[in-house]
Amino acid sequence: MIATLLQDQPALLDQAAVRTPEIVWSAIAPNLVLMLGGVLLLTVVSLVRGRTPKWFPAAWTVAAATFAFITIIPLWQRVQDDGASTVMAGAVGLDGFSLFITGVICISVVLAALLLDGYLRREGLEGPEWYVLILLSASGGVTMASANDLIVMFVGLEILSVSAYVLAAMHSRRVSSQEAGLKYFVLGAFSSAFLLYGIAMTYGATGSTNLVKIQTFLSDVVITQNGLLLAGMAFMIVGFGFKVGAVPFHTWVPDVYQGSPSPVSGYMASGIKAAGFAGLLRVFVVTFGPTYGDDWRPMIYALAVLSLVVGSLLAIVQTNVKRMLAYSSISHAGFILVAVEASSAEGTSAALFYLLAYTFMVAGSFGIVTIMGRGGDGLHTLADYKGLGRSRPGVALLFSVFLLAQAGVPFTGGFLAKFYVINSVVEEGQYALAVIAMVSAVIGAFLYLRIVVAMYFDGNEYGGEFAELAGPRVRIPAGAALALGLAVIGTLWLGILPDAATDVAGEAVAQLVAFGR
Repeated sequence: MIATLLQDQPALLDQAAVRTPEIVWSAIAPNLVLMLGGVLLLTVVSLVRGRTPKWFPAAWTVAAATFAFITIIPLWQRVQDDGASTVMAGAVGLDGFSLFITGVICISVVLAALLLDGYLRREGLEGPEWYVLILLSASGGVTMASANDLIVMFVGLEILSVSAYVLAAMHSRRVSSQEAGLKYFVLGAFSSAFLLYGIAMTYGATGSTNLVKIQTFLSDVVITQNGLLLAGMAFMIVGFGFKVGAVPFHTWVPDVYQGSPSPVSGYMASGIKAAGFAGLLRVFVVTFGPTYGDDWRPMIYALAVLSLVVGSLLAIVQTNVKRMLAYSSISHAGFILVAVEASSAEGTSAALFYLLAYTFMVAGSFGIVTIMGRGGDGLHTLADYKGLGRSRPGVALLFSVFLLAQAGVPFTGGFLAKFYVINSVVEEGQYALAVIAMVSAVIGAFLYLRIVVAMYFDGNEYGGEFAELAGPRVRIPAGAALALGLAVIGTLWLGILPDAATDVAGEAVAQLVAFGR
């Protein structure tokens, strides 16, 4: 008897063995590079504390983000040759969409790290923890972009958010920074709760958290009692609405952007916003779009209109440049929501192009704001920019390029981004939404012209002698100069020679749509 049991033990063990999902490490290489880059940076600096050059953390972060971007290239070719696929038991999607967003996030990390280097030295806040948090936050954003499961997406969102909360409050000598971090944390926790409740309701209605399985279920089954599913959609829209700063879930944006360190504000407006929209597009356009588009599109329509109108109108009455850019980011979120509302391949492609162009524009704008803040990072009123066109004409010219690009002036990335978005909804017959978007763009242009006027023209309404004397004290660190150069090149390149970017965005969406539908 005992001999028989011993003889059968291998077979029993084989039957009892748990089959774990195969991990394709190459498919998640960009995420691994960003995550391990942050962990290794913290480890290295801790082991050789005080013996590394001051520029080392910034250089490490730039190198990690650049290497992560390079790892995208073979993956992109793999997707083009073999098509979109899933890895890790279907929890992670490998498609053109996720790779495009990953590239945008890597660009935002590079620009943020370059701006942070000079900023931290000026403020006396040198330390590797800033860069570690940025890399970890970027890894969470990449997880969101590639998530093919709602649980994985939520995990990525939390990694992204927790790092961002700490970054917002890291300027220990500014009360406004600590207030920004606290407000961001409290409202961010609410948004995460809404998203989690939405995920639970969606699971209850469909029996799965896998996006492909949900899409297949909704295509094959007619849900007669769909209240639970609709509630889940609504809750998830609220959660994503908080993350992208859409009205009426925008209340945290002006205070957090104003109080946070300026390079961090730029990263929030670029990388974090891109990750939020990645999740929104993947869940609603791909998963819910084919069968339940008529149910969620009106909600997105309302958010888009409110964000466009409120963001544009409130931006033009501000006197603080950081708050101006904060409300401007709300308006830009409205434009991207217009593309989401189109729920088409053209709309999703326009949203991707807009996110890429906006990353360069907003990073460059906050780069100028970082420089103009001077010691203490507190000089951000219009008065502080008066006379900049005479004292530092190069800085004023760069800022003008970024502002006019956001206004949608031709031959800039902002113009084509807005054009593609409006064209996508026109093709879907949403003429009223297109008109609202164009009118809000005109209103928003007044905001950017206010700053340009303050820089190039005299006017008592913009300040007095202080601003004139403060101008020559502006100093541009080497890292910030490089970041501004990359940002202006990207902004003008996307406006003059956009074909390469539009082709890549189109191919990315083609892979996403083929995979989801």
